Amino acid sequence: MAEKKLAIIATKGSLDWAYPPFILASTAAALGYDTQIFFTFYGLVLLKKKLNLQVTSLGNPAMPMPMPVPVIMQTMPGMQAMMSSMMKNKMKKKGVASIDELRELSLEAEVKMVACQMTVDLFEFDTNDFIDGIEYGGAATFFEFAGESDVCLYI
Repeated sequence: MAEKKLAIIATKGSLDWAYPPFILASTAAALGYDTQIFFTFYGLVLLKKKLNLQVTSLGNPAMPMPMPVPVIMQTMPGMQAMMSSMMKNKMKKKGVASIDELRELSLEAEVKMVACQMTVDLFEFDTNDFIDGIEYGGAATFFEFAGESDVCLYI
């Protein structure tokens, strides 16, 4: 029987959207899947050596909050940093691995990480800012793998 394959497209670069690709990829790799994540547009920041990921409740009414906060207050300066700090502290207290830890775990599990070359060029990213162990390619590179995958997720 052929090895199962999981292809993930990571398009978001916020703290809350960083967890799904790494959790799913590392879990799939642990289950024996050949796994690849294609990082494009804002998801590309998840490959930077220095992460400063933020979370925002704006546009996410499902975000659980300790108390209701009116939308107008969520737009005030400093609210995003405060909410990000609260989320990071909560995750730490609950024993949830950090994005850095999950990313390293994924690399150790041989999850292939592909940075979208077009996005690198578009946003004029310096490739020296990215972690080691990643590859660069375009949509065709991703489709080569995704076209043969058993599961393909867009996150």
